[in-house]
Amino acid sequence: MATVISGKEVSQKVKGEVREKALALKEKGIEVGLAVVIVGDNPASRVYVNSKKKACEEVGFNSYEYALPEETTQQELLDLVEVLNNDEKVNGILVQLPLPKQIDENAIINAISPDKDVDAFHPFNVGKIMIGEYAFLPCTPAGIMELIDSTGVEIAGKSCVVIGRSNIVGKPMSMLLLHRSGTVTVCHSKTKNLKEICQNADILVAAVGRPNFVTGDMVKEGAVVIDVGINRMEDGKLCGDVNFAEAEKKASYITPVPGGVGPMTIAMLMKNTLTAAMIKNNITE
Repeated sequence: MATVISGKEVSQKVKGEVREKALALKEKGIEVGLAVVIVGDNPASRVYVNSKKKACEEVGFNSYEYALPEETTQQELLDLVEVLNNDEKVNGILVQLPLPKQIDENAIINAISPDKDVDAFHPFNVGKIMIGEYAFLPCTPAGIMELIDSTGVEIAGKSCVVIGRSNIVGKPMSMLLLHRSGTVTVCHSKTKNLKEICQNADILVAAVGRPNFVTGDMVKEGAVVIDVGINRMEDGKLCGDVNFAEAEKKASYITPVPGGVGPMTIAMLMKNTLTAAMIKNNITE
């Protein structure tokens, strides 16, 4: 039976470290600020924004919320981003996705200053991740690396399989594992023999957005299984991309849903915002 990796515990540890450093900065007269922009009233987005504000309070950051109406134009949002790019109080800018259909998400991502792009979605920062010279990492993959490290399992030389090739999780995840000398296979909807590929994975990361997609017979005995998915079932319950009950019997370590990857994403956002503040003020660790 697998050991369950608690995202809550690991995220509290990360936030505790961020809080200590934020307090040390405050003593030098430097305050850390995160601006969160939400357009429209998507209920899921509102939940995420509230949890990010709460995390800012926990670690001692200032948070600035900009709630814009659903009918906001692309130009209005671009104008706000420009104001925040030039605001000395703001170290990180986060525009909550998805945006209403009249706004081109890429145009907004590209408008955010790479120095304040704490989601690490800007092409400049994506390129830096590719060559391994990054300041910021996308929050979810960075959080997953923390979860894997918390198990003590060595990544170097291991067979690592990532299911999903999104720009937010799948692609950067594969790069981070590669930078740590994992042997990485990226699978997706066109992959043939998916089951056989997964059965060879020492580390399996599922980020496919389909409930219970990874079944027990796809999991190698003793694998580390990371479930990025969060899907709401008809009965209102949340479940991941992995069939937890089946996979737990074979894995050595596994993340739950909820309470696994989710809390880590917000903790790493706090870490990125702190990093942005430290870089701006020429402060090293």
